[in-house]
Amino acid sequence: MEERIIAAGFGGQGVMALGQLLTYGGMVEDKNVSWLPSYGPEMRGGTANCDVVISDVPVGSPVVTEATSVLVLNKPSLDKFESIVKPGGKLFINSSLIEERSSREDIDVYYIPANDIANELGNGRVANMAMLGAYIEATNIVNVESIYEAFPKVFGEHRAHLLPINQEALEKGAEAVKGEKVLA
Repeated sequence: MEERIIAAGFGGQGVMALGQLLTYGGMVEDKNVSWLPSYGPEMRGGTANCDVVISDVPVGSPVVTEATSVLVLNKPSLDKFESIVKPGGKLFINSSLIEERSSREDIDVYYIPANDIANELGNGRVANMAMLGAYIEATNIVNVESIYEAFPKVFGEHRAHLLPINQEALEKGAEAVKGEKVLA
């Protein structure tokens, strides 16, 4: 098993944290992992994406040029990364911010209202966790409990009080994906 993931959005949407949680979650389960961040000069508001590889065998390269899954939180990321999903792969689109439908017919596409979920929970900053919950539900790449265990490693002990709302966002994202699978 090897999952090659790209997560992308604007800086400030939690794309890097999403990737780090996946990476640490894989480490918790003794999987081979890599995380490679990439962002523009603007930390907040600029483009941001990261490559994550989770594998049962050693990771040869952290660079993802053909992804098994892509998670996009904004329209520019969809435009940039939709074509990188390999045939038979998965594309997760934040339907709260992206009205466009995927043009691909050879992949599974999931439309997740990540920002709507976050706003319903009262914290717009957990949209990334809703998307992560959807991704984990669809792929079973790691157990959600491994993400909970990884949370303090990514956010620090001083943000441990935020774990409950993040858990709720993960759960709501998982619920959203169950009925949202669409073959483009």
